[in-house]
Formats: sequence, structure tokens, C-alpha cells
Amino acid sequence: MSEWRLDDVLSEFSGANNAMRPKSTAVIVVAAGKGERAAGSGQNTPKQYRPVAGQPILARTMTAFFAHQGITHIVPVIHADHADRYAALNLADSRLLPPVHGASTRQGSVLAGLKALAPLRPDRVLIHDAARPFATLALLDRVIAALDQNDGVLPTLPVTDTIKRSLDGELIAATEDRRQLFAAQTPQGFRFGQIFSAHMRAESIRREFTDDAEIAEWAGLRVAMVEGERNNIKITHPEDFDRAERIIMANPGTETRIGTGYDVHPFAPGDAVWLCGVKIPHKAKLQGHSDADVALHALTDALLGAIGEGDIGTHFPPSDPQWKGAASSLFLRHAGDLVRQRGGRIVNLDVTIVAEAPRIAAHVPAMCAAIAETLGISADRVAVKATTNEKLGFIGREEGIVSMASASVEVPRID
Repeated sequence: MSEWRLDDVLSEFSGANNAMRPKSTAVIVVAAGKGERAAGSGQNTPKQYRPVAGQPILARTMTAFFAHQGITHIVPVIHADHADRYAALNLADSRLLPPVHGASTRQGSVLAGLKALAPLRPDRVLIHDAARPFATLALLDRVIAALDQNDGVLPTLPVTDTIKRSLDGELIAATEDRRQLFAAQTPQGFRFGQIFSAHMRAESIRREFTDDAEIAEWAGLRVAMVEGERNNIKITHPEDFDRAERIIMANPGTETRIGTGYDVHPFAPGDAVWLCGVKIPHKAKLQGHSDADVALHALTDALLGAIGEGDIGTHFPPSDPQWKGAASSLFLRHAGDLVRQRGGRIVNLDVTIVAEAPRIAAHVPAMCAAIAETLGISADRVAVKATTNEKLGFIGREEGIVSMASASVEVPRID
């Protein structure tokens, strides 16, 4: 649809059209603000791109959605001036859609995200503030589950402070009954067609709402509450960064895992070998079903081992003809995607190549760069080393090459 009309929205997402499809859940992460209130003295980086405990807030926020297996699509809504900042995050997940540009208001930015998702026709959508980096998988589960019985779902916390009402900001006019008051959080969940329709109607009357739940209420939708989380804070002011650091220090919620890999390939007639994604001229090639990149095979096994996902042969069996001659970077990228789908991140990688020839040293920078690009990490997290076997054994006789690798990854802790 080139222009969105309300009748089109209602027709496109009718129950009859979607009755037979399995339920799908998309996510909109609203990251289009400039974060001026959180800037603080001397800061010009928008808050969603500022690091907390070494990781940008937006990257932390995306972690829970990457880790949740029930999420089908994720669309970030960013400021038009922040494309380079977003790209520098190197976010990677098979469900991640290209970012769309937001509007001058949060409401307009959410509508941009809804329009981007509309061709995919999701059944449900979660709308989340980029500045809330601590939403847990349990919270997402509660919101999604409650959508089976409700049009919308809002995570909330009961208000514990006494709330006063003032008409002029100086004198107290009344005391509110805090038993009836709840603080709203995100992600807020909705049935997609209904919230899309409500947002379209809200845009047509040019009225601004405080959040998506208020739009749903105004549209007559049934919005239920589920239990929110105390640590699901929204970073708004400079002091909130200190609070976020304390949350991470007190509840790191992650654990570091180590995986190792080992592989060996014999030489065969040829004129070049592939090592760490780099083609190196040689008097022979390595023999294997794929491109026989012994180093990337070992590294792939190391990443898979760190997250308990078997080995390379489990995911890419050599008996499968589709992998004949395949670039081993495909295998490595798959392993990296699995790490991210667990909500994890790669801390560092270490590869050792054992060969009498070819000489590796001159190619090490290109190897580190190729691995980093494949996995979407910085090259300073990758080490590649080479050694010989002192003319001993099959390696010493130049009959093949051995590679060993280790991978350190940080993943959400599951107690």
C-alpha cells in the first residue's frame, strides 16, 4: 500500500485473513529520540548510543529480543541523523529488519514502525522504548501470553509513593488514592491490526498521546496489566546511567562460557589454501567437502561448543551436497547468529594454525579482519597465531594443516 488508509488497515488484518496462520510476534524498538534530558554536562551522544558497563544502551535493549525464540521480526526506529551510530553497533540477527526513520514525536515514530511491519502481517506487536535496557525474557513472556485474552497488555508497577495533585504547582489540591495508581512500562503488547488501526485514527485527528496504551484505551480496546519489573528502568536523566551501572554490577545476569575447536585437513593438488577466510597462494590446496578452511572450521566448533550447540558437522553435514565447495564463512556466521539468538555476545576469539607452509604471518591482519567482518565484531577481539610442527609428523612432512581455536562468549545466565 503506497498510502495507508484506515479501511485498508482493517481489511488487511481481518481475522479471516489470519485465522489459519501460526501466531507471529513482531517488535518495534523506538530509538528515534535525541536523548537531550539524559545528555548531561559535556555529552553530545544520544542516550541510546551511550555505553553502560561497556555496551551501548540500544545494543543492550535489543539483547532480550534477540534471545527470545518467540519473536519473529524486530524493527528499530531511529533518528534520520543516527544512521552511522546505529550501523556502528553491528547488530546481527536473522529476524532484524532494516531500521526505519522516526518522526518528531514518539507517537509518529511508532506509527513508522507499524507501517514497516504491516507488509509482514504479524499477529502481535511489542512496542518498547530503546532506553529500557533491562527487560527480561520473563517479562516478554508475560506480555505475550496475556495477549491471548486481551487486545493490549501493559506491564506496570504499583505506585508506592503518596501522590499529590496540584493545580498550580505550588499548593496541594488533593491526595490521590495510590491503590488505584500504577506506573506504566514497556514493552507494551497489542494485537497488530487493532493497534495499527488505532494509531492511524489517532494520526488523523492530530492528537498526541503519552503512550501506546493510551491510544488503545482511547480506541476502546481492552488493555490488561501484567506485573512489571523494578529494574526495567527508563534511562532519562544523567543520574540514571549511574543507577543502570549499579543494576548491572548487582545483577550481572550473564555468565562467560568457553568453547574449543580442533580440525585437520590434508593437502590435495591445487594452487591456494583458504585460512581464516583469506585465500593464500600455495603449491597445494586443502581437501574437504567445503572450501576446507581448517581455521574457520575449528573456530566455528569453538563458538558452537561455548553455547552447547554441537559441532559443525551437526549443522552442516558433509553428506549434504548443498555445502559442496561452500565458503566456510557461512558456517562461522551461522555460529555467530546462534550466539546472538541466545542474547549473547562474543568476548574474544583465539585461533592457532599449525603448518610448515604456507607462511601465515603476513596474512594475519587480513585474517582477523575477515573473521571480525563475518561475525560483526571488532577486529581487536580476534587473535590469529601460526606455528610450525618443527618438521615432525604429518604436519612436518607437509601433508596437511591443523588448527585449534577457543571462543569466549557472554550469555544470559539461566539458574
